[in-house]
Amino acid sequence: MPAGIDGENGRPVMTEAPGARLTHTFRAAPEQVFDAWTTPTLFATWWGGSAIEVPIDSVSLDARAGGTWTATMILGENMPEFHWRGEYLEVERPSRLVLTMTDEPGAEREVLTAEFAAVDGGTELRFSQTGGNISPEDYVHAADGWRRAFEALEALLRGAR
Repeated sequence: MPAGIDGENGRPVMTEAPGARLTHTFRAAPEQVFDAWTTPTLFATWWGGSAIEVPIDSVSLDARAGGTWTATMILGENMPEFHWRGEYLEVERPSRLVLTMTDEPGAEREVLTAEFAAVDGGTELRFSQTGGNISPEDYVHAADGWRRAFEALEALLRGAR
């Protein structure tokens, strides 16, 4: 966590970086959940949620530290397309992924951190999107979008068993 200053007494305190944080438990092994993040055909199926189209030919995932990724989200007719891209910072199968994400020109990136832990009956995903590049309201919307995506991922994993 970054350091901040306590407004009342001026002492340093640890503050949480702005962002969206979620925890989701999947009824699948950590390897299965991790692989759904790094396999293009699986990623295209769940990313964005069940109401979003992600054409498989738009997905490129070079899942290694320093590798890049791209994917296009199509929200529907008369809606904008989002051309996402980023870089992988950490890839530790099956326990941790850290990657950047943007759909804007320039160098600003959000950081996505996904930690996969084996729990009774499945995998707990601890997820965050941080960076401070969007407004607090947009982080609320982002969290809602990630919840929908994780529900779609859960459905995909249920079908894969």
